[in-house]
Amino acid sequence: MLSRTKARKQAFFIVFEHCFHDEPLCDILEAARETREFESDAFTEALSEGVISHVEELDKIIDTYAIDWKRSRISKVSLALLRLSIYELKYLPEMVPTGVSINEAVELAKKYASEEDASFINGILGSFVRAEEPAE
Repeated sequence: MLSRTKARKQAFFIVFEHCFHDEPLCDILEAARETREFESDAFTEALSEGVISHVEELDKIIDTYAIDWKRSRISKVSLALLRLSIYELKYLPEMVPTGVSINEAVELAKKYASEEDASFINGILGSFVRAEEPAE
């Protein structure tokens, strides 16, 4: 069993790859295992499957909060991280705390993209969370 951080990172790789190859998850996972060091567990695969099966809905959410940004202008890394984190925030709130999901997305952006991407992701996710919070 992988740590949640490592499982999320592996899921990010799969979701990122899906941005370029609109293939079934099983094919992407098989190719990943054949061509590089790739580990996955149930969380990795469930997260990847969840994101891929909800891409259209997740993209609509991204479009809503990426004000003045067309999705085509968002880097594939940022897009994959936004999809992943929004999926966690929307569908797995009892499994993944809000702060953890956002922080991990920002840290992955810092590692695989840039500080600007990390700030952009943090802003989009923050806006989404604030809008989704129930009114008190």
